[in-house]
Amino acid sequence: MSASTSHTTPPATVSNEEALARLKALDTASLSDAMDSLEVPCVLSGIQAQVPGATVAGIAFTVTYRPINPAVTGFRNAANYIDDVPPGAVIVVDNGGSTECTTWGGLLTSVARRREIAGTVIHGSARDVREIREHNYPLFSTAVHMVSGKNRVELASTGEDVLIGAVRVQAGDFVVADDNGAIVIPHNNVIEVITRAEQVERTEELISLASDSGLRLDEARRQFRYDRPWDGPDRPQS
Repeated sequence: MSASTSHTTPPATVSNEEALARLKALDTASLSDAMDSLEVPCVLSGIQAQVPGATVAGIAFTVTYRPINPAVTGFRNAANYIDDVPPGAVIVVDNGGSTECTTWGGLLTSVARRREIAGTVIHGSARDVREIREHNYPLFSTAVHMVSGKNRVELASTGEDVLIGAVRVQAGDFVVADDNGAIVIPHNNVIEVITRAEQVERTEELISLASDSGLRLDEARRQFRYDRPWDGPDRPQS
């Protein structure tokens, strides 16, 4: 049985607000280590920060695009979902990882900022990045490109599951992104992931302090159980 299904008692629960407050204090590296310990895939592969230093943590609002039907004539707008996104959400866009056309730009960023949307993660491309960087809006995407999605792609769905690489994102999952990339945390795993990630950061802090004090790195890692940092530094050595 994997670590992610070995509990005999239900995990503790917290409100979304408390979970988000704690997630915002963690980085994706520690959260990734915590997810590794639970054997739960979490990395949204290939997605990179387009606004250096920007971070985001929020509840996923999923959006899926598809190529337009060439048999349908006339102007085809890419999508008009933005006014349905709740404040504080992270928009997760699946455009199949396309680097041929964009599904995000300056206009959507302007509306997102006005609506207090937390940020956007795109399995695909964005444009107008200079404007977006000027506003320090948290944008993460596979690529940057200049070609519009108008008359190329259209909205397929909102609120449905999206698959980015091997990782499924469901509406309501937690999404965290920073300069290291983007990850998703299933809603039912979030409290255990947060707790383990906090232990990872504490363990690494103690290892660093011990090393700064003159202890050999290998000994510091052994002493503070770097092999299982999510268990916390107080776990007895085996």
